[in-house]
Amino acid sequence: MKRALFLSVALLALGGCREDGTAVLPAPVTMTAEAVGHFCQMEMLEHPGPKAQVFLDGLPYPLFFSQVRDAIAYDRMPEQSHMITAIYVSDMGAPGATWEDPGADNWILADVAHYVAGSDRAGGMETPELVPFATLTAAQDFVTQHGGAILHRDAIADDLVLAPVVFEGDSGIDHDDGDLDKRLRALTRGPEG
Repeated sequence: MKRALFLSVALLALGGCREDGTAVLPAPVTMTAEAVGHFCQMEMLEHPGPKAQVFLDGLPYPLFFSQVRDAIAYDRMPEQSHMITAIYVSDMGAPGATWEDPGADNWILADVAHYVAGSDRAGGMETPELVPFATLTAAQDFVTQHGGAILHRDAIADDLVLAPVVFEGDSGIDHDDGDLDKRLRALTRGPEG
């Protein structure tokens, strides 16, 4: 009985592998009007710029991200509940891909993309973006037009994706702590005030 159980588990584990022993990656999913960003919970199609989808082990559908930067950040966060099996990003050099309409099916694996960091283009959530391209030539053309530097995924520094974004003219410090304290005190007093 134990041997039959062991064989069943082994067969299930091998079900996701090819004959050569490599894992079969899930296929990317077409981005539709129903797709919402994992962090922002907003409709993906409402935001410009490249997008990403992350597949988690054991889950049938990907998590969508309104910005590629957010998907790379998600990959590097230690709080994962599931192993990541694949990350796909928009190929911004694909025929017909524009900043306003990056495409619904032009996905490439995040590991093979050429990323432009530090360009003058803000992502879908109005923050700095990592702009992915399938070819080095397309990435170089983008840099010529919009600035930035070309990086591979493993060369993207953590502070490019995990550090808070400080907007021009913003010190990153909330100077309205008095109002926050006042609202918190009101909440703790309850309805009788």
